[in-house]
Amino acid sequence: MSRWRVGSGHDTHRLEAGRPLILAGVRIEYPRGLAGHSDADVVLHAVTDAILGAAGLGDIGEHFPDTDPQWKGADSALFLAAALAKLAGHGWHVGNVDVTVFAQEPKLSVHKPAMVANLARLLGVEPTAVNVKAKTGERVGHIGRGEAIGCHAVVLIESNQ
Repeated sequence: MSRWRVGSGHDTHRLEAGRPLILAGVRIEYPRGLAGHSDADVVLHAVTDAILGAAGLGDIGEHFPDTDPQWKGADSALFLAAALAKLAGHGWHVGNVDVTVFAQEPKLSVHKPAMVANLARLLGVEPTAVNVKAKTGERVGHIGRGEAIGCHAVVLIESNQ
């Protein structure tokens, strides 16, 4: 068995008035938030998917389907914690994570330190093992028109053996 594995995750949600904007578990003041069954945190969803994928444990939709009423309005940190517990149960831990958030607005540069700190806390790693980048859609497509926010995450996991 390999000592390391890599997983990737992606998520996109529409922006909608009347919802809070939560990215990496950090609430960001903005007039619109992400629409979804849970809190729709695209960063935590993408990271959770990347962890599950690296460990060969399926995807977030298999474990937390949006058809299940128990996940209505759920804090996405619960999904991440459950994925980390499954990961540990299979003898793995997170080495590092690299995240790219795609958002035309709001500008995320001032929020990146808080996002890194919170992701590190949730993952149980040092902040130096977490990287968050923000990219605009250059006014192209659903992200560029400000209709949605997306995220891509890459995670390295390491065997505890």
